[in-house]
Amino acid sequence: MTEIAILSGKGGTGKTSLSAAFATIGNNIVVADCDVDAANLHLVLQPVNDKEEVYISGYRAVINYDICASCGQCEAYCRFDAISMSNGKVFISDTSCDGCKLCSRICPVQAITMVPSDKSRWYIGNYRNGRMVHARLAPGEENSGKLVNLVREQARNVANEIDSNIIIIDGPPGTGCPVISSVTGVNKVVVVTEPSMSGFHDMKRVLEIVANFKAKPYVVINKYDLNPNISGQIEAWCIQQNIAIVGRLSFDENVVNAMVNCKSIIEYAPQSEISKEIFKIYEKVFCSLNI
Repeated sequence: MTEIAILSGKGGTGKTSLSAAFATIGNNIVVADCDVDAANLHLVLQPVNDKEEVYISGYRAVINYDICASCGQCEAYCRFDAISMSNGKVFISDTSCDGCKLCSRICPVQAITMVPSDKSRWYIGNYRNGRMVHARLAPGEENSGKLVNLVREQARNVANEIDSNIIIIDGPPGTGCPVISSVTGVNKVVVVTEPSMSGFHDMKRVLEIVANFKAKPYVVINKYDLNPNISGQIEAWCIQQNIAIVGRLSFDENVVNAMVNCKSIIEYAPQSEISKEIFKIYEKVFCSLNI
């Protein structure tokens, strides 16, 4: 089984558009949307979900004011400054509470209970070229790295069930914990960048993380024609680092039009130059072990 992650150092580089294109080239493909904080691949692939499960991201403290003595011990012990006193009444900030449960343990009258943060969900469904696993982390809930691990685990289970040998992972942007969870154990990583100084800088940061794993890295320069100078700098740096550039995608309004119509560029304009280039990238990354 081959797991390929598509990453980007920053949002807006075209990572999800490329993931959607890859997902609609072949058949019997499993797609895992691991950008759980801002999932949007499902808007293009439109899976019909046949499974929905609750994800417990953690716990939050709730006060029973009927028995609370307003003694202030919970405020004194809270290391996250999530508890405050106002007019003799205790208040807990849901966004600051880390769910450590200390306040509930030290409360002398047991007025604080811990309730699960259960607004997040994960899903499995069919899309037109295979199966998709995706998730939605509710606002204010945490542990997105753990949710990414769950999505990937379910994707592997689904791939075994349908005898699929390809899992496409649409990873989150940036370099945080969810990115590490997305890239751990994959075979290959495609890093999508854009010809801007911020895009160049963030691409380097992602590739530094990828270098700590055994995954084979590839680079795709999206909208390369908007700034040929920086595109040239990116290419020169990748050559120096012995990192393969597998594609250069020009700016094309059809990509936006495809997303508006809930289609990948491969489906919306299969004969366009950008689609032909994506087909070449797909063959280089998916159909060969080395490049």
